[in-house]
Amino acid sequence: MAGFLEVLSPGPLATLQDLGRPGYAHVGVGPAGAADRGAHALANRIVGNETDQATIEVLLGGLALQMRGFAVLAVAGAPAPVTINGRAADHHSPLYLADGDVIRLGTPPAGLRSYVAVAGGIAEPPVLGSRAWDSMARIGPEPLAPGKLLPIGEGRHHAPNLGVVPTLPPTLDPVMVALIPGPRDAWIAGGVRRLTDGHWTVSVQSDRVGVRLEGDPLTRARGFADRELPSEGTVRGAIQVPPSGLPVVFGADHPVTGGYPVVGVLREIDSDRLAQARPGQQIVFTTRPTN
Repeated sequence: MAGFLEVLSPGPLATLQDLGRPGYAHVGVGPAGAADRGAHALANRIVGNETDQATIEVLLGGLALQMRGFAVLAVAGAPAPVTINGRAADHHSPLYLADGDVIRLGTPPAGLRSYVAVAGGIAEPPVLGSRAWDSMARIGPEPLAPGKLLPIGEGRHHAPNLGVVPTLPPTLDPVMVALIPGPRDAWIAGGVRRLTDGHWTVSVQSDRVGVRLEGDPLTRARGFADRELPSEGTVRGAIQVPPSGLPVVFGADHPVTGGYPVVGVLREIDSDRLAQARPGQQIVFTTRPTN
C-alpha cells in the first residue's frame, strides 16, 4: 500500500464512486457509479489513473482528509475551493501531499459534485466488482464518516498528467440538455415538445436516484389517460412521467425497471451535466445536440 487518507470530515455527503457495476440488472441491481462521469474521469486522468479507478464524490464540499504517507491527488467537477494546510490549491492540477498534510474542500459557488482522485486509486474492497456506493440498492462501500481510513492502492497509473484540458465548470445559469424522443412519448399530450416548450426547475427532492423537475405538469394524450404500463427496463438519463405529471430524469442510482411512460432520454454528456444542477436551477430541454 502507498498509504492512507484519513477522513476528518465528509461534509454533507461523500461516497466512493467508479464507473459502476453493469451486468446485474437481472437481479435488481443497477450500475450506479459517478453521477458526473466526465468529472470523475478527468480527476483520474490528471493523477495518471485509468478512469475505472474509484474517486471520492463530494456533495457541496466540506470534505477534509489527512494524508498518512505520500500521494498525488487531483480535484475536478464542481469548483469547490481547495486548500492544503490552509493554503489555496488548484483544481485540474496534480496536488502532492506529504505525511500529515490536510486537504479541505470548501463549498462550491456552483455545481453540486466534486471528485477527488488519488494516484493508484482507493483500495476499498469492491462489491460485485465495483467500489461504487449505490444509494438505492444500498450496496458498495458505505458513505464516508470521520475516522475512516481509505487505503491507497497500487493500481495501474502513470506520471501525473499536466496536459489535461479542463472541462467547462458548472455554473448557475440555465442548464441546456439534449434529449432523444423516448419509446412512450406518444403517451403524453404534445410529446417531447411539451418538454422543450416548458419551463422546468430542479426540485429539492432530487438526489442520485433522479432529478425531479418542477413546472407545468404534463398530461396524458387522448386514449392513454386510463392505460397502465407494465414495468419496463430503464437507463440513466431516462425521463419518466409519474401520475403527478412532473418529469423525473433518472440518475446514477436509478431503478432498473419502471412502470411510468418514458418520454425521452438524455445523452450521456447531458446526464452528467444535469448531475451538477442545483435545486431551483432552470433546465432547458432541446432536441439538438448541446455541443
